[in-house]
Amino acid sequence: MIFRHLQTYDRPFIHKWLKDGHRTCPQTQQVLSHTVLTPNHLVRELIAQWCKDHGIQLPPPVKDLDEGVITDADRGHLNSLLDKLSSTLSEQKQAAREIRLLTKRMPSFRSFFGESVDAIPQLLNPLSLSEKLDDHPDLQEDLVTVILNLSIHDNNKQVIGEHPLVIPLLVESLTRGTIDTRSNAAAALFTLSALDSNKLLIGKSGALKPLIDLLDGGHPLAMKDAASAIFNLCVVVENRGRAVRDGAVRVMLHKIMDGILVDELLSILAVLATHQVAVEELSELGAVKCLLGIIRGNTCERNKENCIAILHSICINNRTKLKELRDEEKAYCTISKLSEHGTSRAKRKANSLLDRLYRGINLTHTA
Repeated sequence: MIFRHLQTYDRPFIHKWLKDGHRTCPQTQQVLSHTVLTPNHLVRELIAQWCKDHGIQLPPPVKDLDEGVITDADRGHLNSLLDKLSSTLSEQKQAAREIRLLTKRMPSFRSFFGESVDAIPQLLNPLSLSEKLDDHPDLQEDLVTVILNLSIHDNNKQVIGEHPLVIPLLVESLTRGTIDTRSNAAAALFTLSALDSNKLLIGKSGALKPLIDLLDGGHPLAMKDAASAIFNLCVVVENRGRAVRDGAVRVMLHKIMDGILVDELLSILAVLATHQVAVEELSELGAVKCLLGIIRGNTCERNKENCIAILHSICINNRTKLKELRDEEKAYCTISKLSEHGTSRAKRKANSLLDRLYRGINLTHTA
């Protein structure tokens, strides 16, 4: 199976690239399926940790760039499109497609939805159709993508997340419709989950299971969006238990073993490894050998740090796994090398494991 490599760029530069009229990836020259900018919080988290380890202050994130204020004419046009969403099916489809394009190209149109109390309910009027929305995958894709476009605007996150129809629509769309619908639904949940109150709402909605299924499904763009959403949601402790119960550990470990989204999924597993059941599953699924192999052969310091943190949690809870660590040390000195050359957190975890291996000192959990 071939997986498309996904690029991450510094926001001001990729924004200028798109504003200049380019519609291809600067690195691969592939035509872009859309030009909606979505923050890569996983990469930012890796950068933030590196800056912390090296005593460098991380600059503040670039805010959403609003290219002008919506005019009265624009406002009238958008209201007329919203009115059409209560009309015939053909007019609904035409209006939804145009709103999708407007909110994609012009940030000022996104802000309108946060300012108007009626805009979101009007946008979701097609959900009141007697016909099922997934009988019309083009309309479903356009509505989900509009929600994604709107959710990028910071001032919209709360009003969109708290609307009673939005999150259920996104959760249902994770399993139905086109692959773009499913991927954009995951991306919308990811951007909405930047708000802590939305993390709880999304977690309680049952979104984690379909997100994990989407990650397991194998489509590269959808997997990336699903992983990003899961990572954000699992920042909240309550959602970690839900993710574990819904099978996240098995899916993620198998993906890592296959060399897929290794950086991102190790970051998520390091968070889930604070949960007792997750640690037990990792132990049963053969994670120790996999994690040691990554430490030994991977050049990414953050990955090594996450691996040793997960191993630390496993060996606290399952002493029988210490034999694998002893064998690894005898053959490659993997943990000893990490204790000397890893990040500060990796050194701390590695030294704690070495104490356990060679001096019989009981481990205590450290951050």
